[in-house]
Amino acid sequence: MSEYIRAREVYKSFQIGGGTVEVLKGVDLSIEKGEFAAIVGPSGVGKSTLLHLLGALDRPTAGDILYEDVSLAGLDNGRLAAFRNQTVGFIFQFHHLLPEFTALENVMMPLLVARRKRSEAQEIAASLLREVGLEHRLEHRPPELSGGEQQRVAIARALAVGPKVILADEPTGNLDTKTGEAAYELLRRLNRERGLTFIMVTHNEGLARRCDRIIPMLDGRIAERT
Repeated sequence: MSEYIRAREVYKSFQIGGGTVEVLKGVDLSIEKGEFAAIVGPSGVGKSTLLHLLGALDRPTAGDILYEDVSLAGLDNGRLAAFRNQTVGFIFQFHHLLPEFTALENVMMPLLVARRKRSEAQEIAASLLREVGLEHRLEHRPPELSGGEQQRVAIARALAVGPKVILADEPTGNLDTKTGEAAYELLRRLNRERGLTFIMVTHNEGLARRCDRIIPMLDGRIAERT
């Protein structure tokens, strides 16, 4: 594997109540192509903030994030959004599925936003839902699905536009042990079969130990590397 993502002396602060809160304090991190890495640490140390910056959902206060030779700091807002939409897929603890749409329509949504033809979007979405084992749930809406099934729809949606990187924020945190294990195994299979780079924030130490690398955070910094 070779270096794919690099966070270079990344700082992030927020203005809250007239004061400044420093969340990230000089994060320097390298992620290899095809790696499955777990970011761990107590609540409030900046894990989700770092994930958002790595996914170009927000910009650092200082420092830079690079994808191979692409500096995100050098992209204007339009180009940054285009890069994010083409390169990164997101999976969250709370699935953020649209309850009024079917599983198929939820997975189609990123493709339609990307101006793909509806027939093509439908074909891709159906194929992805089959890949995650939901071929029998295409026309079901989120309230009709179990928590594990909703997370599988969210995983399929994250894959819709063919990203190279998947960022997962507590993807098993809202699931029971058995369902969470199944969700992790699905993510791991996608990592191996598709060669996708995965960065997962998790409080589940058991799952973290099964990843390629654990990245511990403490007080807004990378504590050590294992």
